[in-house]
Amino acid sequence: MPNPFHLAIPVDNLEICSRFYMDILGCEPGRSSEHWIDLNFFNHQLVLHVDPDHKPKKYHNDVDGKSVPIPHFGVVLDWKVFESFSYQLKDKKIQFVIEPYLRFEGLAGEQMTMFFYDPAGNALEFKSFKNPDQLFAN
Repeated sequence: MPNPFHLAIPVDNLEICSRFYMDILGCEPGRSSEHWIDLNFFNHQLVLHVDPDHKPKKYHNDVDGKSVPIPHFGVVLDWKVFESFSYQLKDKKIQFVIEPYLRFEGLAGEQMTMFFYDPAGNALEFKSFKNPDQLFAN
């Protein structure tokens, strides 16, 4: 397994946000306190830290004609896993910022991608490459 990343993000309500990551995204909980929780985020360590004054910025950049939220984070999934996961999110009534779609079709880096916010306003992107070897293609 490649080295997992560790990311700590602010949330304004630990209970609501941890339920979202566990119930909607399927993350397993790890260690926790009343101020933070470790989550297994697709085999990476995501830590939600309480910041009662958390006020996310809603800045966007244009990419492939879409308004992409900045900053954002997420993972690259296998093509079939992405398809299944996107259907699960639709069934759970996720409100997408950018619905799942094929980006850069026929070009290097062809990928499926989707964006949405967690309850604290942190932007997430999940994507999958048609050819995983083109992750860093230019």
